[in-house]
Amino acid sequence: MAETDVGRRTESAQSIARFYDVALRALTTTGTIALTFLGLLLVTFLIARVVPIDPVLAVVGDRATEEVYQAAREEMGLDRPLPVQFAIYVGDVLQGDLGMSTLTARPVIEDIARVFPATLELATLGTLIGVLGGVPLGVWAAARQGSWADQLIRVIGLVGYSVPIFWLGLVGLLVFYVQLEWVAGPGRLGIFYEGVVPPVTGALLVDSLLAGNLEVFGNALSHIILPATLLGYFSLAYISRMTRSFMLNELSQDYITTARVKGLSERQVIWGHAFANIRVQLITVIALSYAGLLEGSVLTETVFVWPGLGSYITNALFAADMNAVLGGTLVVGIVFVGLNLLSDVLYQLLDPRART
Repeated sequence: MAETDVGRRTESAQSIARFYDVALRALTTTGTIALTFLGLLLVTFLIARVVPIDPVLAVVGDRATEEVYQAAREEMGLDRPLPVQFAIYVGDVLQGDLGMSTLTARPVIEDIARVFPATLELATLGTLIGVLGGVPLGVWAAARQGSWADQLIRVIGLVGYSVPIFWLGLVGLLVFYVQLEWVAGPGRLGIFYEGVVPPVTGALLVDSLLAGNLEVFGNALSHIILPATLLGYFSLAYISRMTRSFMLNELSQDYITTARVKGLSERQVIWGHAFANIRVQLITVIALSYAGLLEGSVLTETVFVWPGLGSYITNALFAADMNAVLGGTLVVGIVFVGLNLLSDVLYQLLDPRART
């Protein structure tokens, strides 16, 4: 009986210890996210104060009188000390207020909600192409290290890293749109299909399928396939290179030699053993690649006149619309933080050692 009581107390103590451990991890993660977000807000706030653009002039114009200028400056809170301005800025952001856009005369948060789905759709399709092509190519190159296939895959990756993506975009339009007429031209959708499909998710491919309109789906696919393929090629170059590096490291381990000595097939050795041990590393690589496409598709969107976040930030920068520029920058930063957090969660789910 005494031994049973001792066992129960031990189990209870272990349960309490596990609870405190989980609570401590949750608090640590929450604190880290909060500090990262606060640092991101501080960086965007300082950028607005450092750039040689006067936000007051962007609102009132360069022909406004001194009285109008000072009144607008006071109304915008720019006459207050920087710590006070930063506190107001943080409070506004936490309430979802990113200010008004002088370019569109609408709240920045509404503009971003309107344009971000286009970038999300483009980057998601590009990442899928990069993953579906880059992972098998990286594994194949590592399994055949030094062969012609390995050299060819490395050259493909090198070209993807070296050639400017805007140049590839222009060449792609010239060849596949102008000469061969295989794809549609710049833009996201043909003018005759605008407004035909009701927006549900903001992604035209998804919304057209939900509406059962295959004609709009085909037109949207024809517009997105070329820019998505170019972004996918850029992602493929990075993912294939990292996959090859991870696989070469695993294939040199002793357990791989042991598996081969036991008579396992090369397919089982490569995919069942070596690749299974690099999945966690690949999650981080894919997450960073996805975030990079979401943030770095400015040139692609400009070349293809894609109405996404990159084009929105570029147009706002040319118009000295700092609220829109900083709002878009803040969203990009939040995406990076969110994807890093997601990769950490998946890391814990796939790797038992991380949970321990």
